Amino acid sequence: MSTRQAILDWCKQTLQTDLYQDYAPNGLQIEGREEIFKIVTAVTASRAAAAYAVEQGADMLLVHHGLFWKSEPVTVTGWKKDRIATLLAGNINMAGYHLPLDAHPVLGNNAQLAGLMGWETEYRFGEQNLLNAGRLNTPQTTAQLCADLQSRLGRTPVAVGGERIIKRIVWCTGGAQGFFQTAIEEGADAYITGEISEAQFHLANETGVVFVSAGHHATERYGIQALGAALAQEFGIETVFFDERNPA
Repeated sequence: MSTRQAILDWCKQTLQTDLYQDYAPNGLQIEGREEIFKIVTAVTASRAAAAYAVEQGADMLLVHHGLFWKSEPVTVTGWKKDRIATLLAGNINMAGYHLPLDAHPVLGNNAQLAGLMGWETEYRFGEQNLLNAGRLNTPQTTAQLCADLQSRLGRTPVAVGGERIIKRIVWCTGGAQGFFQTAIEEGADAYITGEISEAQFHLANETGVVFVSAGHHATERYGIQALGAALAQEFGIETVFFDERNPA
């Protein structure tokens, strides 16, 4: 058992949340009971994740994508009311960590994806150090890289830019398609992220740098699990991961 505040303090210090300018609050978003025996981790604070936390008798739902974003209306109605009502009815805390969990050099989504894929990380760079640069241990073709991603992530990636030999890569999990130009300027052979927009098709074809969309959810499953495992070790509490078959 631990306390809510002890867990929040540990996460704040470990993830260095004060270093980031984020689109969402990092830390506690919904207050529940003070004592924490069990945590459910999930990529997103969806209604299904909240319901699963209730079913599990959890004291906290710990997520990467929380409930409140700068671009959304502030009113608590409709689907947002339903999610919050589920958590409040179960007296369950909900805490979310967005950019700090993407960027952490060990527990972060980028670091965890690299470990899963066997990529060699050389350095972090770009906006708030969110991009990672490295090399493949063995050069791959575009098709081979995509097959490897599909095998390990369980999702068929979308690749544009043609077939080529890939040695140097840049990656950033989630919805980081806007950083493609930065990756091109960094000298990448391929850029791997979670989502693709219309503009990246043209940039890839015109620059010869491969753009790979491997799935927002698929690339960000692993940081929150690593954070949960670290909390279980630090505080001796039970953690359970809830996954959703989100194709996006």
